[in-house]
Amino acid sequence: MLAATANWFPIVDEREASRELVDGILENRFTFCAETIALSDGFCWTENPSKDVEWHILLHKFYYAAGMGRAWQQTGRPQYLYKWLELTSAWMDQTPVDFMPADVAGRRIQNWVSAWYYFAGAPMPSAFRLRFLASIEEQANWLSEHLTPARNHRTLELLALFYAAVAFPEMESAPRWLGIARQGIVDNLQADLRPDGVHCEQSTDYHHIVLRNALFIRRLAVMNGIPMPDGLDRLLRGALDFSVHAHRPDGLIPALSDGDTGSYLGLLQEAYELFGDPSYLWVASQGRQGRPPAERLKAFPDGGYYFLRSGWGLDEPYKDERYLVFDCGPLGEGNHGHLDLLSFELYGYGRPLIVDPGRFTYDESGDVNWRVHFRSTAAHNTVCVDGRNQTRYEFHKRKFKVRGPQPAYALLGFGSRDGYDFVRGRIESQEYDVVHEREIRMAGGTRFVIIDELTSANVHSYAQCFQVAPGAEQHVRLIDCTSGAACVTELGWVSAVYGEKQAAPRIRFVKTGTSVRFETFLEVLA
Repeated sequence: MLAATANWFPIVDEREASRELVDGILENRFTFCAETIALSDGFCWTENPSKDVEWHILLHKFYYAAGMGRAWQQTGRPQYLYKWLELTSAWMDQTPVDFMPADVAGRRIQNWVSAWYYFAGAPMPSAFRLRFLASIEEQANWLSEHLTPARNHRTLELLALFYAAVAFPEMESAPRWLGIARQGIVDNLQADLRPDGVHCEQSTDYHHIVLRNALFIRRLAVMNGIPMPDGLDRLLRGALDFSVHAHRPDGLIPALSDGDTGSYLGLLQEAYELFGDPSYLWVASQGRQGRPPAERLKAFPDGGYYFLRSGWGLDEPYKDERYLVFDCGPLGEGNHGHLDLLSFELYGYGRPLIVDPGRFTYDESGDVNWRVHFRSTAAHNTVCVDGRNQTRYEFHKRKFKVRGPQPAYALLGFGSRDGYDFVRGRIESQEYDVVHEREIRMAGGTRFVIIDELTSANVHSYAQCFQVAPGAEQHVRLIDCTSGAACVTELGWVSAVYGEKQAAPRIRFVKTGTSVRFETFLEVLA
């Protein structure tokens, strides 16, 4: 099944392998997770110089190796080659193949193979060349026997095996890697994608990472004439449908649950080239080519995400359209879900307005446990009852974990009526005796009404929360239309990229009582 000659391409992560980061590494300045650390020559690979384990993981994933290869090809500067030889040799000298989990090995294999795409013809000692290729084979063999059981890590590991098999068909184990990855990717997507195409971790970012890995496999298969099992294209099309609607008019995705804000328009362009769907091209080109999707309102009932959109750029500029995503679905698997049912994000006239806070970090050390804060109900755009989370989330052994059942949830309505679009949902938390129903109405694409009805036999403190996007204070107006609510403006936090956070206004309307109603008018200002 493998061709005698390889047809493949480098995979370069633009964020983790930028020229700026790579040039810093030439001077032994390593920047991961927004933290720069200067390492000495001959540093120890098995010791973490950062308090954040993610920093050490990124060091071992070697994204910068592909960046060095690209920089060497573009500039011809030998410093990039020498540094790659130095770091790769040191890693092979010091690091057991099983030092870190399988997903780290998967990304390292991907990045080593990508670096080889650029460096294969470079002048280097023959002993290094043989040792490097032998190490890739050793790592891929180990990975093939230690695959993560499920979810996004398994997908990237399967890509690594497929990628190595295509790039090095002469290796003895390459046909076995290909066989594992070829069927494995279909089985993995079948298990992890919900029937509506949403990834089970409920993260917009991880959804797209999984989609990207699977599309890379699909593209490599086409380039090399490798037949893929039935069902792969159907699964990919379902995940792509969610991508089409998840992208805001500015080309970015909201950072729902764990993950970052970013753009995956390139995936939709690639999907158009693979499948020819003009709606992919329309979104990828932000309304300049192709044909707009048929649906302005879109429901993903299994994933629990519902999208209201003013249009697709036919009657006004594409980037000025208004966009709202509403969360009424399951808690994400793999410990990546946030405690944020009935929360929403709003965009309009070229900028995010009310935003999901993002994840910021997985690290729980320090005076403030920011991991706990960014996952909390209080940090999201929903109603917080008595300052508590919707789902029990408490310290267990070494870190905080979800320790109770998620709320019962139900979608009560979604569509258009009486001149406005709407979505309505209900949740019943197991942490308090309150039934919460929320309806959001969009009229004319610029006026929104958020109605919250909370029912209980006991007295509670209720806070209707809105996290304003950084710099958006002058572009959105919130007015409480019910009596008796106290308005509190305070400092909130938003994270678009792991390790970075920005201060931004947070508005809360607060009431105390048994059963209460909030009715808040929200106007989008151009």
